[in-house]
Amino acid sequence: MAIDPKTTALLLIEYQNDFTSEGGALHAGVKPVMESTNMLANTVEAAAKARAAGVTVMFVPISFAGGYREITPEPYGILKGVVDANAFVRGSWGAAIVDSLAPGSADIIIEGKRGLDTFASTNLDFILRSRGIKTLVVAGFLTNCCVESTARTGYEKGFSVVALSDCAATLSEEEQHFTFEKNLPMFARILTHREFLSELAL
Repeated sequence: MAIDPKTTALLLIEYQNDFTSEGGALHAGVKPVMESTNMLANTVEAAAKARAAGVTVMFVPISFAGGYREITPEPYGILKGVVDANAFVRGSWGAAIVDSLAPGSADIIIEGKRGLDTFASTNLDFILRSRGIKTLVVAGFLTNCCVESTARTGYEKGFSVVALSDCAATLSEEEQHFTFEKNLPMFARILTHREFLSELAL
C-alpha cells in the first residue's frame, strides 16, 4: 500500500534524554526494550529518510515546570512515576530531545504535552489538518501509554494510523509484544520502519 509523503506525518513521541539516554531518570526502565528493538537507531534512519522523502516530521516532547503544578497534586499511574523520578522538568537535560535525533529546521515541535494522549493538551489536530495530513505514523515512548493513546485518538479522528513496531519501547517485553500484537492492530497498521519507508510513494 503506497503512502503519500506529502500527506503523511511522522510523530516522534518523547524522544527525550530521561527516556533515551544513560543517566536519564526513566532510562533504566525502558533500556532493555530499546535495545531489543534497536528503536533509537531505527528512528534516526526513519526520520532522516522520511524527511528526505517529503514527510512532515513532528516531535512531541513532554515537560513540566518544577513542582509539576500543571497536573493533579496527587498524581497516580504513569504520571506519578514521572513526578517521583523528577523527570521531564522543563529546561533540564532530561527534558531535551536526544542529540542523535535533533529536529531539522523544517520539523515541527508540538508543544504543551502534559499527559498520555498527544491530542489532548496540544494543538496537534489543528496542525495536522492545516497541513492536509491524512496518514499519521507514530513512534516513541511508552508503547502502551503515549503511543497507544495517541494512535487511538488519531484513529477516532479519521486519520490513517501507522505504528512502527521497531521504533517504540516500554517497560517490559511482555507489554511491548502485547500492545503490538493485541491492542494497536485494532486502530493502526503495524509496520517496521523499513516497511514504512518502502511504502512511501517517491
